[in-house]
Amino acid sequence: MLQPPKTAQLLITGDKGFVGQHGLACWPGATGLSTLSSNVDICEKASLIDLLQKFKPDRVLHLAALSFVPDSFAAPEKTFEVNFLGTLRLLEALAETGFKGRFLLAGTGDAYGLVGAESLPIRESHPLRPRNPYAVSKVAAEALCYQWSQTGPFEVMMARPFNHIGAGQAPTFALSDFACQIAQIAAGLKPPVLTVGDIDVTRDFSDVSDVLRAYELILSNGQNGAVYNVCSGTEWSVRALLEKLLIIAGVKAEIVQDPARFRRSEQPRVCASHAKLTEHTGWLPQVAIDETLLNLYSYWENKFAK
Repeated sequence: MLQPPKTAQLLITGDKGFVGQHGLACWPGATGLSTLSSNVDICEKASLIDLLQKFKPDRVLHLAALSFVPDSFAAPEKTFEVNFLGTLRLLEALAETGFKGRFLLAGTGDAYGLVGAESLPIRESHPLRPRNPYAVSKVAAEALCYQWSQTGPFEVMMARPFNHIGAGQAPTFALSDFACQIAQIAAGLKPPVLTVGDIDVTRDFSDVSDVLRAYELILSNGQNGAVYNVCSGTEWSVRALLEKLLIIAGVKAEIVQDPARFRRSEQPRVCASHAKLTEHTGWLPQVAIDETLLNLYSYWENKFAK
């Protein structure tokens, strides 16, 4: 279990999401924005101010976002409204209610865009070249947060998390989708055929608990205005991880690549450096990929257990 942050007044936005739910489970002292009010809208400053006048956090972990890349192409304006304007409204509401603590924005490693093999592992100094509306909205929010770190009344840090996985992740994300399909095959609920997208790419995957521990340490020890990659530092073939899931499940299946699942602006290789995060906070990844995959598969196996 993660150690709770050193304050009982940690506010998590996006607490109904995958990472937020894990955060609330790991940190008994944390409070989710939706727990305080089921009607609060991250884009409505008045409702945020009303809530923050009643609940006075010392720290804020801002996870609330529209994060599914294909949806961002379909609805770029809505993506920008929630991810950028929602961040602005939250910062303004905190300032207007006297917040003097520390604020962490969860951005995205997708901000770097297409990065050549010669520039791997990706460091925070690498140019940002976002290639989808989701990443653009997060880069804009990050720039906003940096401005606030320099001119606002409280300290602001930014994280660029790369792919993170774990139990409870929606099957709209690749490895969770694979685990879901494999569990259905194991339970006899579907034929032994796995439908996948482009699995001949590499990604930098972290366990969700490692990501949360990074956020905790950034909130405690990160430098005002700094941005941190949150990543494992290991480059994994998506195909190899799919094969690991099949071995864990003891399932044999035909793998069928569906061109409709291939993503526009796909990057062939991803691997990042967490050297800055480690230097500033002491963070290192702790959960082995095999343990993460086992937890992910077990979650779906239990869902489809007879």
